[in-house]
Amino acid sequence: MKIQVSTLSFDLADHSGPVGDLFPQPVHAKDWEPYILSEAQVRAFQEDGYISGIPLLSGEQVDVLNKELEQLQTPNEQEQELFFHYESNESEDPDKVLFHAIGGWRVTPGFHDLIWSPAYRMAAYQLLGVPFRLFHDQLFCKPARHGGVVAWHQDFSYWTFTKPMHHLTCWIGLDDATTENGCLYYVPGSHQWGLLPITGLTGDMDAVREILTTDQVHVFDKKVANALPRGYASFHHPLMMHGSYANHSERPRRAIVLNAMADGTLGNVNNYERLDALHRFPPMPQDVALNSKHFPLLFNESSELQSLLDAVPKVDVATLYPCKYSM
Repeated sequence: MKIQVSTLSFDLADHSGPVGDLFPQPVHAKDWEPYILSEAQVRAFQEDGYISGIPLLSGEQVDVLNKELEQLQTPNEQEQELFFHYESNESEDPDKVLFHAIGGWRVTPGFHDLIWSPAYRMAAYQLLGVPFRLFHDQLFCKPARHGGVVAWHQDFSYWTFTKPMHHLTCWIGLDDATTENGCLYYVPGSHQWGLLPITGLTGDMDAVREILTTDQVHVFDKKVANALPRGYASFHHPLMMHGSYANHSERPRRAIVLNAMADGTLGNVNNYERLDALHRFPPMPQDVALNSKHFPLLFNESSELQSLLDAVPKVDVATLYPCKYSM
């Protein structure tokens, strides 16, 4: 990876494009073809609320990111100021550890350039159906033997400080993710349940059962393990019910999550009940488009795809992202 360090701003959010060559960029429209999801994959996402097994990173790219992750887990004071959220241990269980940080893309070049990965950008465009921006990234790390849980939840239940609900989550393994080391689980079809109450993010895994109907519990009990090799990804809808159990294995389970939003998403902070959680986030004024340097535009279909535009399968936006969830 070639990076001209002397030309980089300390805050990599100042750079609205890749700063190195870890993720080579398409030059012509036809260069996007290897990354296009099939019609069947797009249809599966529409029906199930997620797709999995998408190759995003090579082994070399994973190695670079894991090396940078060491730096992100031991940041200096200036680096730590760039994070929107940083918890070396967010687990509610005193015997467990869950590292969770938001904003690593502002600190190291590999994580910065990951958001411009062509494989990621193409899949995200197809599953959002419109030009989109970075919402934020997240790092979740579970150490061997005592890694904590990420309890069952819907992402958008924590994101109602934005509107409308037109978001997408991409989960990328930096280690092989297995049932033993705390892989993600999904409940297929749960993205059609509507927005549910928050029951906690790092505590009791079973708390969510108390807010589900009898029919939903029946579906919930058929949850599916999202086991993935390192470098592979899954994508899920903002209302998808998902969570991950503790890591009791002898291996760590590290992951990077990329959260995207449709271009034109607005701030919706008025009456948001968890404003204290946003105190390190950039300004997000009510009813103002989130288009600052902290929310870079990652894909514009007209300029990127050109002659390929009509050949790329996309979701049915009106069905998948109904405006009724605009709070």
